[in-house]
Amino acid sequence: MRRSRWLLTVAFVCLPGFLSPATHAQTGSVSPAGQNGPEITTHDEPATFRTTTNLVMVPVVVRDGQGHPVGDLKQVDFQLFDRGKLQVISKFSVEKHEAAAAPPAPPESAAAPTPKLIYPSAVPERFFAYLFDDINMQVGDLGRVRDAAAAHIAKNLGPKDRAAVFTTSGQIMLDFTGDPDKLHDTLYRLLLPKPLGGGARTCPDIPYIQARHIRDNDSEARYFGLWETIGCFHLTLPGDMQLANAELQGAVGRIISLNEQSARNGLTSLSNAVRRISVMPGQRTVVLVSPGFLSSDFKQDETEIIDRAIHSNVVINSLDARALYTENRDASRKGITVVHLADPVTGQVASVSDFLSYQETNEHQTANLQADVLAEVAYGTGGTFFHNNNDFAEGFRRVASVPEYSYVLGFSPQDMKFDGSFHALKVTLKNHGVFDIDARRGYSAPKSISDPAEVAKEQIREALFSRDEIHDFPIELHTEYFKTGQSARLSLVAHIDLKSLKFRKEEGRNHDDLTVVAGLFDHNGNYVAGTQQGVNLRLLDGNMERWLRSGITVPASFEVKPGAYLLRLVVRDSTGPLMAAHNGVVEIP
Repeated sequence: MRRSRWLLTVAFVCLPGFLSPATHAQTGSVSPAGQNGPEITTHDEPATFRTTTNLVMVPVVVRDGQGHPVGDLKQVDFQLFDRGKLQVISKFSVEKHEAAAAPPAPPESAAAPTPKLIYPSAVPERFFAYLFDDINMQVGDLGRVRDAAAAHIAKNLGPKDRAAVFTTSGQIMLDFTGDPDKLHDTLYRLLLPKPLGGGARTCPDIPYIQARHIRDNDSEARYFGLWETIGCFHLTLPGDMQLANAELQGAVGRIISLNEQSARNGLTSLSNAVRRISVMPGQRTVVLVSPGFLSSDFKQDETEIIDRAIHSNVVINSLDARALYTENRDASRKGITVVHLADPVTGQVASVSDFLSYQETNEHQTANLQADVLAEVAYGTGGTFFHNNNDFAEGFRRVASVPEYSYVLGFSPQDMKFDGSFHALKVTLKNHGVFDIDARRGYSAPKSISDPAEVAKEQIREALFSRDEIHDFPIELHTEYFKTGQSARLSLVAHIDLKSLKFRKEEGRNHDDLTVVAGLFDHNGNYVAGTQQGVNLRLLDGNMERWLRSGITVPASFEVKPGAYLLRLVVRDSTGPLMAAHNGVVEIP
């Protein structure tokens, strides 16, 4: 049986002591003479994480009068209000996103052989999840946005980009790929599913907002609802009033139920897209293409999605598939017969003009509320909301990118009540001219106090699925593989320098606890496998100099198939807390 061996060393510092005597002490088999108990022990841990934090993060994008993002503002320039109360900004960062390079032109001659080693520049860096709300879109809208999306992807998808196509109906799905032909074919298989409720026009046909008002005992809403019911069923008064009331009540329940189902589908699909892309190792953008849906009854779900996206460094951009919104009187209603129904409050009988005016007001409010969810998830994650514009080619250019500059403001709410209630946010600038500010609009209060252990897990998870290098202390990543038949064993060894760690003194020893996580991703950036180990340091004073000089090593291994892989190493200590993260790449032929 043929056995091959290959070694790659990736490091940002050169340290002595790799595979030094420190390695053997990790198992507790070696300890200084005359002392009880090993100085270093390791144990495997499950790599599962859950987000819980009381620090509220508020992404902000500031644009000047020409619409260009502004990147030179400081923390002192911002004011942040929670329910109208000024808050102390305790965390502040400026994020600069480099513009993507244009895809390379095809070679004039035959392609060169694939190199044995894929360097970091060839590893995917940007991921796009296109989520099409095919449940709520109209046929014409779907065709226009599909054509624009296909043209944009064909022109702009580069070698470092991966894209996925998802739908709210779930009938068409394509996971992340760099193959433009697969993306094109998937987009042109998009079809509108059967509408919720069958799609037939109902009688009475009343807007969702009016249905909610009727449910909440609004007398004007009920009056015009009865007006519509009597007219569309051709009922007579006063004998058919009981029937009219029953038909109206049934319609109200049906309309509210269908809209709630639509909102749940939309939010669930968006949540799933955020979860899926959050495990990709690079810049992550969700593009939500939708006419919007009514999520006012699901603010908790909406803000949980925004929280998850922020903590996973996912930007949500949204494109309103309705294009330019126009207000038109419904010509099909102009021939409706006048219903001689007296308003129970005023005693007056409405005209057709009164009826149409009332309906248009409700339809306009409904359209605005549908757009609200698109704006909220975009602005809440530092993204872009493209709307009231028929130029979908320009729209996809904007939503397939992130603003060049953005800010993240963090604050711990004053007098927080752990009741899950919604808090409205407002961000302003002090002593500045006229700027457009797109910022998170609100958040839901947590229902319990954060567990520090869970916060640590979330920090590690965020670091693992990022591409950012972190240098709180030096680490090295060494790899080698051994091929056997159609598979291979990929071995990793992490070398950790201890000089920068902040040990705590307990029972005559120097204590610290490390968490070492190794992640493996395929050439499309998909998570393949991961390991997590805990390392307990209990170092004696007499041996500290030796440990600090040599450092320690922690091994891990994976059974893999031949292919190109991205390696991600994350180490976090508990005392600092400090963190280090490093990338490596390897190709197994």
